[in-house]
Amino acid sequence: MIAGMLNIFETINNAKDTMNMQKILAFDIYGTLIDTHGIVSQLESLIGDIAREFSASWRNKQLEYSFRRGLMGYYQDFSICTRDALLYCCEQYRLNLSEEGIRELLDLYKMLPAFADVKPALSALNEKQIACHAFSNGSRSAVQQLLECAGLERLIASVVSVDDVQTFKPDPRVYQHFLKKTGACREGTWLVSSNPFDIIGAIHAGWQTAWVYRSQSNIFDPWGMEPTVAVPDLRELAMTIMGNNGRKPT
Repeated sequence: MIAGMLNIFETINNAKDTMNMQKILAFDIYGTLIDTHGIVSQLESLIGDIAREFSASWRNKQLEYSFRRGLMGYYQDFSICTRDALLYCCEQYRLNLSEEGIRELLDLYKMLPAFADVKPALSALNEKQIACHAFSNGSRSAVQQLLECAGLERLIASVVSVDDVQTFKPDPRVYQHFLKKTGACREGTWLVSSNPFDIIGAIHAGWQTAWVYRSQSNIFDPWGMEPTVAVPDLRELAMTIMGNNGRKPT
């Protein structure tokens, strides 16, 4: 009986230690901090009313190509996945864009805007001295360029790219690589992402997770895994991380 009570006390103390542990936040970039559909207006000038649908297809094919390359062990820079996905979508939608038009779109993708809630949320977390890192499928130089264009570079402690391990999320090796690069422990590390595949990858790696779902219409994959918290935007994420009062979508 005494041994059982000691085990209970140990469990309670371990839980308290986890809650009090210094939090390290690993922010996904594409789709979480940076709006991958932020060039729809420019697309409209090139392709008209199908711009939003085209943008969604481009993003989905980009991710598909990264998954396939990861599974094949045939790594190429994420920008190659982006370019190849754009070429595929041009074929899919029967768009005869010139080489100049292709280059223009790829250049715009390097300067995608941040979501409006990003800077206030990162600023609040920085004020509380909570370390905020970028953790991305993109190369370090591509991510740094995006952060600089959005005026976020001073709010990010470091950029950790999968490029170092030559594979893509959700390969378990990339989550281990983040821990190694930052010196973080997995129990105190939070992945912040709008991408369910990324959240599930981090859960599998033993991390805490925050799913930023942004729209009630977005669906979390029914894999029997749930994020630690789910929030509609990054402002609520900041309140959740600083106050442990997160909520699930209703």
